[in-house]
Amino acid sequence: MTSKNTICLWYDGAAEEAARFYAETFPDSSVDAVHRAPGDYPAGKQGDVLTVEFTLMGIPCLGLNGGPAFRHNEAFSFQVATDDQAETDRLWDAIIANGGMSSACGWCKDKWGLSWQITPRVLTAAINDPDRAAAKRAFDAMMHMTRIDIAKIEAARRG
Repeated sequence: MTSKNTICLWYDGAAEEAARFYAETFPDSSVDAVHRAPGDYPAGKQGDVLTVEFTLMGIPCLGLNGGPAFRHNEAFSFQVATDDQAETDRLWDAIIANGGMSSACGWCKDKWGLSWQITPRVLTAAINDPDRAAAKRAFDAMMHMTRIDIAKIEAARRG
């Protein structure tokens, strides 16, 4: 790894599987290196995949197979800005179809428990509209959604 700052994500033995899914699903993503443990460790044996270097949407990441001690939670998430409904649906569907689960307001979790915000740029613009009444209408519409529906956000913004 050459980056000074890398996001380290803890997995219970599935770092390589997760990195490969991310590389197949998200643009500008790749699995860059797989490193095996030089000796036994609390969560595995010598020769097991210990770490996986990967790039996720241009962000350097390290998947660490650290075992079951720590789980992902909503305190950390990747927010993915999407350009249209097709991209929103493609990413959402990929995460859910691969064992993930939906949540509220554009949030979902992948099968490893990592949280994702699949956020259309239209939504961000709408809830930051200088017309605060329009922003509130868009925000209120979002609060009733799981996957974000851009047409409904735009309609709410217009009133």
